[in-house]
Amino acid sequence: MNMIEFIGIAAVFGLSALGSGIGAGIAGQSAIGAWKRNYLQNKPASFLLIVFAGAPLTQTIYGFIVMSSMISSPKEAMFKLALGILAGAAIGYSAVAQGKCSAASCDAFGETGKGFASDLIVVGLCETVAIFVLAFSLAVIG
Repeated sequence: MNMIEFIGIAAVFGLSALGSGIGAGIAGQSAIGAWKRNYLQNKPASFLLIVFAGAPLTQTIYGFIVMSSMISSPKEAMFKLALGILAGAAIGYSAVAQGKCSAASCDAFGETGKGFASDLIVVGLCETVAIFVLAFSLAVIG
């Protein structure tokens, strides 16, 4: 294995994890803000906001799965480099978008206590992009 392959293999995991960290940070800040508002109003703070705050973390797992498949793949080095960068960026951006939707969900659900299921569906739509990238990446890796 040469250095170009390693860069692609590392990129898919690194970019996925970077997006997860950013997305979880965005959603987590909103969850904390919603809890603070609830405490100030002497309302119970919903533990369900943890679902939204942690949602972007799964993209790290998807990046790891693609990375593991790339290691044993006989594909050419430049293919692995391109796949690693593009798939990692797409999975990572999915996590950032999911973090933003999760933040809005924390704000809305934290304030009203309503709409958890519909908020979760929208958050799941962002996740779907990462799942598609995972599936298609595994298909082209062979």
